[in-house]
Amino acid sequence: MLLLVRYVLFSLYFALIAVLGVVVCLFRPFNPNNNRLLARIFSYGGLKILGLKVKIENPERLFDLDPGVVVSNHQSNLDLFVLGCIVPPKTASIGKKSLKWVPFFGQLFWLAGNVLIDRKNAQESIGAMDDVSRAIHEDHRSIWVFAEGTRNKGRGLGRFKKGAFHIAIQAQCSITPVAAGTYSGRLKLNEWRSGEVTVSILPAVSAEGLEDKDVDDLLQKVHLQIANEIGRLDTLAPVPLDE
Repeated sequence: MLLLVRYVLFSLYFALIAVLGVVVCLFRPFNPNNNRLLARIFSYGGLKILGLKVKIENPERLFDLDPGVVVSNHQSNLDLFVLGCIVPPKTASIGKKSLKWVPFFGQLFWLAGNVLIDRKNAQESIGAMDDVSRAIHEDHRSIWVFAEGTRNKGRGLGRFKKGAFHIAIQAQCSITPVAAGTYSGRLKLNEWRSGEVTVSILPAVSAEGLEDKDVDDLLQKVHLQIANEIGRLDTLAPVPLDE
């Protein structure tokens, strides 16, 4: 019964915030702080409805974040709520161009100032990456990237795509790795306390001085750090809660 109630409330909450978010963004389209505002609103109510507790390790590493790239693992659509509470100021994200056809959320994603790319169009993707690099360097923006490119559904960290690392090297900025403990498929949504997720903010990895030939090494370094941290988090804070 609780699962059904949560499903209904969660769906209504998501739809309500998406609609209100579109209205807000129409009055401040592409404002650099739209994402931070909306992500925190989604996260605040969504986590309470889900009965999910999120603990953040080393949040200070995002307090005074220099413009750059944030890379995290991507487990499910619930990442919006799990990670929404830590989105830094002036941060955008990259999404599939097909998102624009999702009612309300697609329009909200675009108006909030995020980047939509067609991954099947290499030339368009490269152009979008160049624009993002310039935004980091010239407009002091940050970009949040789910480097796997798709949800891993809790089956372990997938292979990373190179886009985020090309951006960091072009912008000569740092990458801040973010690791969320495994929760996908493990939540007990039919219980009052459905689970606990720990999210760890890792030390930034600088891309300053690196060139395009260094993309693979940079990618592997960040991938290994996030993979190791997920392993540690899964032993420290298992999901669901034991109590």
